Amino acid sequence: MAKIDEEVKKTVEAQGALSEETALDKAANAETVSEKMIEKEIKKEAEDPSTKAEKEKKIVKMEEKDKEDKKKGRPRRGRRRNEKTREEIVAEWEPKTKLGREVKDGKVKSIDEILEADKKILEPQIIDCLLIVKTDLIAIGQAKGKFGGGKRRAWRQTQRKTKEGNVPTFSTMAVVGDENGHIGIGSGKSQETLPARDKGIRKAKLNVMKIGRSCASFDCACAELHTVPFKVTGKSGSVKVTLIPAPQGTGLAVANELKKILKLAGIKDVYSRTDGQQRTTFNLAKACINALKKTNVEGAQ
Repeated sequence: MAKIDEEVKKTVEAQGALSEETALDKAANAETVSEKMIEKEIKKEAEDPSTKAEKEKKIVKMEEKDKEDKKKGRPRRGRRRNEKTREEIVAEWEPKTKLGREVKDGKVKSIDEILEADKKILEPQIIDCLLIVKTDLIAIGQAKGKFGGGKRRAWRQTQRKTKEGNVPTFSTMAVVGDENGHIGIGSGKSQETLPARDKGIRKAKLNVMKIGRSCASFDCACAELHTVPFKVTGKSGSVKVTLIPAPQGTGLAVANELKKILKLAGIKDVYSRTDGQQRTTFNLAKACINALKKTNVEGAQ
């Protein structure tokens, strides 16, 4: 009897004021009673002003964060689980070098101060603290395909023969840049793909350099820094890459993998000429970086 009384009470709460006979009939169908009670709770939450205010605050915070990310040029991308944000990395950072302590304390506020003084960067958090960088991977590997026609990919796989069997190793090349005249490149190697990527990004941050940009084309007279200041040639292995100034609107007339580098460096228009074994993407990227390094001379901004 006690159970029946409880069910009748729940039915009355869910359905409203009812007679005893109808309440007993509806209490027999427990599913409809539970659905009605859930609907009632949802309505209560919707009508409650405190929950409404909390939801509105959350929406406003998300919108403000999106606006701030757009202003600062932060890329909106999905992060891996447990992957830390730039702010969390900087907050947890405990500097081990003199330069790192100066950056953490706010004595050094610009990356250009470090690069002009030719100081060695030994901690990647220095770059995270001073620059908002974007990252990309160069397709230096090749997936397996019929008759050697595999598709290009970011991971280059090699194998070492041992008594236990074949031991695979993955290597990759990462590029970091702020799209405003700073670029860095680095390669990483590991027995798994993600650690190799992390190593490559870390080395790329340690190798960040400043490049020169200008409006140097003979048929362009704008004041924007959109191309290389003069004709430069870089070499790595058998590959030679020559970058030539171009007028606004030309775009990046280079190989697809070099577009990633030049875009992160902040160059929008350029002509190019390449010689040598261009399919060796590793050397092609290094030759491009070598050419960009030569733009950093007096007179180039």
